[in-house]
Parts: sequence; C-alpha cells; structure tokens
Amino acid sequence: MDNLTHSLVGALLGQTGLKKKTGLGMPALIIGANLPDVDAACFFWLEGTEHLGFRRGITHGPPAMVLLPLILAGLLWGFDRWQAKRGKRPEKRLPVHFGWLFALSLIGCLSHPVFDWFNVYGIRLLEPFSSRWFYGDTLFIIDVWLWAILIGSVWWSRRREKRGGNWQRAAWIGIIIGSVYVAANGLITKIAEEATFARTGLASIESPLVINSWERETIIRERRGAYRIDGDLVGQCSLGFVKETELSSQADAFLLWSRAPFGVRAKDGSVILYDARFYDPRARGRFSVALPDVECKELPAD
Repeated sequence: MDNLTHSLVGALLGQTGLKKKTGLGMPALIIGANLPDVDAACFFWLEGTEHLGFRRGITHGPPAMVLLPLILAGLLWGFDRWQAKRGKRPEKRLPVHFGWLFALSLIGCLSHPVFDWFNVYGIRLLEPFSSRWFYGDTLFIIDVWLWAILIGSVWWSRRREKRGGNWQRAAWIGIIIGSVYVAANGLITKIAEEATFARTGLASIESPLVINSWERETIIRERRGAYRIDGDLVGQCSLGFVKETELSSQADAFLLWSRAPFGVRAKDGSVILYDARFYDPRARGRFSVALPDVECKELPAD
C-alpha cells in the first residue's frame, strides 16, 4: 500500500492505547509501519525497471521484521537519551522503555507486509529464504475509501482524547470498520474468482479498481504470452526468447516481478514487455521494458 495508508495504520494502532506504553510510542508505530519501504532507496543505484526485482523483498521478509524494529527502537531510545543530555527532553513525554519501544516498532513493521499483501502487486513474504510472490488481490495500492476510514477514525479518537472522552474505544471502532471493509473486498474478489471460473473454467486475477473498489478488472491467462483483460486480448509476441536469450538486468528484474507477462510488437519489430495487471496501451510506464535486441515472433496458434 501507499505510505499514507501505512502511516495512518500506525497512528490508529497508537490511538488504541499502545502509544501510552512508553515514551515515543507513537513514532515507533508510525515509523515502524513505513520502515520496510526503506528499500525505496534502491532508486538511487538501480535503473529503469530493475527496482521491480528488488522492492517488496529483502526488507519485507522475516529477518527484516526482527532487525528493522530493533534498529528503530535503538535509534528512538538513543534520541531520547540525547535530548535528555542536552536538556531538551519534553517534560510531558512518558519514560522510555526499550522493551516496549521494540514491541511497538515490531507491531508497526508487521502491519506493513500485511497491508502490502492485500493488493495485486504482491510481496515476497519469505525473502531471503524464498523469492515466491504472495498476492491478496483485495485492495488497490491506493484506496481512497480506506483513507477515509483511517483518517476519520484517527481524527475522532484524537478529538475525544483532547476532550477527555474514551478515545481508545473510538480507535477500536475504526479498526473494526476498516477490517470489515477489507474483509468485504476480499469476499468480493473471491466471488469474482469463482464466477469467472464457473464461466470460463480458468483461474483469474481479479484486480480492484482505483475508485470503484467494489468492482474488479478480470485478467485471464489465454496462453503463455497472451491474456484477456476484461475480455480484450493482449499479447502479440511469443515469450520463447526468455530461456533462449541472455536478457538485460532490467528484463530479468521485470520477469522476476511479473505475474502476467506478455509482449507486444514495437514499431521496429522488437518486443516491449508488459504485465497485464498494470497495462496502459496509451503510454509506456515504469511497468514495462523494451527489448530492442529481441525480435517479436508471433504467438503460436494454440
């Protein structure tokens, strides 16, 4: 999911009362909820589509879920000590407990792969032990309705906190509403998958839409290198070159990430690789890679 969603999830968890467990509890939850995306730094040394084979991998796997919270807790604990030595520590801040800092950082970090799993982009939950991708097909990467639920819940809880009301209860209600929304979308996807299978006899990717999150874009594998996106056939080029040709690092990264790869013919007769989940025929984007040295060979009839 996007980082606003991750931040709001961390904030809402804090409003359940967790932020009162230790000083700097809320920063531990919010920063922790975003910390696995430290892999975005790869944009500084990777080019083109190479990031696709790196993101949502090593910093989202089991070892990172231990090391990242430990590092964050240590930094926050050190920050509190540094402020105290300089006489800048806020008087209202609760005492800082390292054990609780680690626990809250861990909770925040664990929330990140959970929400990343919800979309069709996928996540490598077992990296570095396995590079297998997992997909929830439940929410689009940016879900404005989930934003509304999270923002409204945090605002309501904070407002009640300032007025001396039961602010933890407000946060829990928000979590319940958000959970029902996510579960409902998961059920919509499941129903759509079953309906497509009953109609075609084929498994499908049911991709949630950006605004109308209750609707699904249906992606069906026609054959290797060809897919139907809501009935429209895409894919012109055979993917036989994948095992026959030494590909560029960008192409290798793209194919590692891709769930529904297909090729189209470029104007010069070469191949442009796309993924059916993120296909825009009107424009080239970061979810495609050109292969100028690979000739487009027509897909086999079967």
